[in-house]
Amino acid sequence: MKFIEVNSPALELEFLKVHDAMNCENPNWIKPLNKDVLEVFDKSKNKHLQHGEAVRWFLQNEKGESIGRIAAFVNKRYKNKGDTFPVGGIGFFDCINDQKAADLLFEKAKIWLAEKGMKAMDGPINFGDRDKWWGLLVDGFHEPIYNMNYNPPYYQSLFEGYGFQVFYNQICWALEVASEQNQLSAKFYESHAKYFYDPDFTVKYLKKNKLVDFAKDLSTVYNKAWAKHEGNKEISHQHALKLLESMKPILDEKLIWFAYHKGEPIVMWINLPDINQVIKHLNGKFGLWEKLKFLFFKTFGKNRNFVGIVFGIVPEFQGKGLDYYLIVEAEKEIKKTRHYKKLELYWQGDFNPKILNISKNLGGKQSRRMVTYRYLFDRYQKFERHPILS
Repeated sequence: MKFIEVNSPALELEFLKVHDAMNCENPNWIKPLNKDVLEVFDKSKNKHLQHGEAVRWFLQNEKGESIGRIAAFVNKRYKNKGDTFPVGGIGFFDCINDQKAADLLFEKAKIWLAEKGMKAMDGPINFGDRDKWWGLLVDGFHEPIYNMNYNPPYYQSLFEGYGFQVFYNQICWALEVASEQNQLSAKFYESHAKYFYDPDFTVKYLKKNKLVDFAKDLSTVYNKAWAKHEGNKEISHQHALKLLESMKPILDEKLIWFAYHKGEPIVMWINLPDINQVIKHLNGKFGLWEKLKFLFFKTFGKNRNFVGIVFGIVPEFQGKGLDYYLIVEAEKEIKKTRHYKKLELYWQGDFNPKILNISKNLGGKQSRRMVTYRYLFDRYQKFERHPILS
C-alpha cells in the first residue's frame, strides 16, 4: 500500500472519488457538492487557513486502487473547554472495511500532527466551523442535511478499533411542525400567554431588506449566549452581516426569529430550508447547468424539511419561558406556509444539558447521533470527556 499526498487538481478529484466509492451503494447518501469540500482546503475561501495548515492523502493498494483517504489539520485557534494541551484534527476520512487500512490512515495523520507539536487528535472534524463536516455518524442513517458528514456504519468500529474514544456525542432532533393533530405541549402556550400581552416583549422575523439591523441583533445574542461555549469566539456585526448575506439566496424570512425586551434582542432562533433536498439532484456539481437546476427545484419543488441551526438566549433571560414564547409566535407563521412538515435541529453536544432539555421539551425525538472522537498520543495519559457546560 502507498500514500499519495493531494497537491494538484487531478489528485483533488481522486480525493473526492474515494468518498463516492465508499457511500454510493447507500440509497440515503446524498453526494456533497464538490466545491463545498474543496473550499475547506482553499486559502482564498477558508479563513482558518490563515492561522493553521492542512494536508490530505489517499491510500492505494497494490493494484493502484484508492481504498481510503484522510485529512489532518493544525488550527492554532482550535480548543475545547478544559483542554490544557494542543489538539489537532482529522477529517474527511473514508476507508474500505479493513482495520489495517484504517490504522495506516490514522497513523499517517497522527505522525504528521505529532511533528507539528500536537498531543492528541479529534475527529472526524472540519478545518473550520462546527456546523459543517463534524462528527462520525453512528445512528440515524437516513438522508443527511446539508454539509453533514455521512458514512457507512462500519466506520465506528474502525475508529474505535484504532483506539479513538468518545469525546462527546452530537445529538440531532426531529419534530413534526405543529398541526391540529400535533400540538406543542401546554407549557409553550402558557409562556406565550404570559408575554404576549406585555408591551416590553416583542418578536419578529427577519426581513431581507433589513439585514444590517438583524445582523446586529444576531451578533448581540450570539456573543452573550454562545461566545464562551465550545471554544467559540465573539463575532462582530460585520461578520454576522456577511453570514446573513451568504445565506440570502436560500433563506426563508419566516424561519429566522428574534425576541426583544424593550427593543433589545434577547432570543434568536435561526433555521434554514434543508437544501440537501435540492442538492441531491446535482451529483456534486455546481456549474451553470446545476445552478439552473438548483433554482428550478428551489422555486418549484416542495421542500418539506427545514433545519434548526442555532438557538440562543442571553443569560439573564434564560429559564423564563421566553424560548417558548418565541417558538409559538414562529409556529403561527411557519404553519401558514403549509409546505413545511418537519424540523431537524442541528447537532447539540451531550455536554450541554440545557439546550438538550429545550429540544426535548419542544417535543423533539432523537433523529441521529454523531460522535466526535479523541485519540491521545500518550497512551498512558488519562482520557477525559468534554466537560459538562454549566
